[in-house]
Amino acid sequence: MNAAVYPRKMPIRASDLPLDYNAVDILERNLDRRSDEPAVFTDDRTCTFGEVSREVNRVGNALRRAGIRRGECVGLLLLDSVEWTTTFFATVKVGAVALSLNTLLRPNEHTFALRDANVRLFFVHAALLDVVGGLGAALDGVQVVVVGDPGGTGFPSYAQWIEGEPETLARTETHREDICSLNYSSGTTGEPKGIPHAHKDYPLTAELWGKDVLGLTAEDRTFAVAKLFFTFGTGGNLIFPWYVGASCVLFAGSPRVPEDVLAQVDRHRPTILYNAPTGYGQILALEGVRERWDLSSLRFCVSAGEALPAPLWERFKDATGLEIIDGIGCTENYHIFISNRPGDIRPGSSGKPVPGYAVRLVGEDGEDVAPGEVGSLWLSGETAALSYLHRYEDSRRTFRGEWLVTGDKYRVDEDGYYWH
Repeated sequence: MNAAVYPRKMPIRASDLPLDYNAVDILERNLDRRSDEPAVFTDDRTCTFGEVSREVNRVGNALRRAGIRRGECVGLLLLDSVEWTTTFFATVKVGAVALSLNTLLRPNEHTFALRDANVRLFFVHAALLDVVGGLGAALDGVQVVVVGDPGGTGFPSYAQWIEGEPETLARTETHREDICSLNYSSGTTGEPKGIPHAHKDYPLTAELWGKDVLGLTAEDRTFAVAKLFFTFGTGGNLIFPWYVGASCVLFAGSPRVPEDVLAQVDRHRPTILYNAPTGYGQILALEGVRERWDLSSLRFCVSAGEALPAPLWERFKDATGLEIIDGIGCTENYHIFISNRPGDIRPGSSGKPVPGYAVRLVGEDGEDVAPGEVGSLWLSGETAALSYLHRYEDSRRTFRGEWLVTGDKYRVDEDGYYWH
């Protein structure tokens, strides 16, 4: 199957995509030349792009058999696994909306999200079935499919559910601006906010940051401590590598154990590691990192989620020999829009705006602040969401015309680097 071909501009624009774009192209663009090349590594399974695609088609056929139609919402409460990728892309391929649920949310937050998004079908990992028991009426009319052994609950297992389904499936023709995915905030300041993103956002962010900033190629292999239900994880450890034909490493275990993180690097040999500053600090707290684990496959690391202090950057470089590419992104924008980059790193800063995005620092009077002064960070770019789902007043405050108000405070120095 041929991948979508975009007239190349610097930077890429949404208008470079065909109007009938479907983001399953992120996977299927690899089938002509890389069908037999590895796409995903886990401790249990290794799959090629062709194998993943055929399983996506089986899941997609099962979704259609279950009556899922274009625009309807499918929930994913799964551990990082091959099944996460197949259910996600199958949902996208049939024109439905994939809701990636945070496995760390409380039952009441899951209940809110399932109802708010009007979920029609719910994939849940067997290890998380206790969550389902607390959802009660939120599951009324919702079909549940269990990844793993459902243990006599009466729900079908994923393997049973796709058994006998054909391995071919025509993608649903979707508009590039149709919504294809939904993420919910943690709800730390009230009820979780649903953040929708369109099919176009995936190739745009993959080009603008994955390729143009990180320089990802088909020879890379990524591994992220951030789970796939985070946009930092989905982007960095699935969308970006697959967009260029690279592979990814998925780990179902806890990201909070630095020994497990390093063991995954040692075992699966990624070239890029995504982590948060706290995670890099945990690694530095271990003794004999370079002696106990082989990190030689890594060419650099990536950080986001919180500011990366310069002393931590320096200590990590001294201890491991690896540089950390720091930046800032947000779920509302679908990924990083200010970033350091290989060969252009100013430790302690978030870097410079990524080409394709515009930023402003705005004072309390609504005017841009003077250089060097602290202001509220506003962002403009084509991967930004347009609103929150069912949150009119919150949307009015955050999405202001072409500008997205991030809520972060920054200053910019005389060289154009932005500091949190």
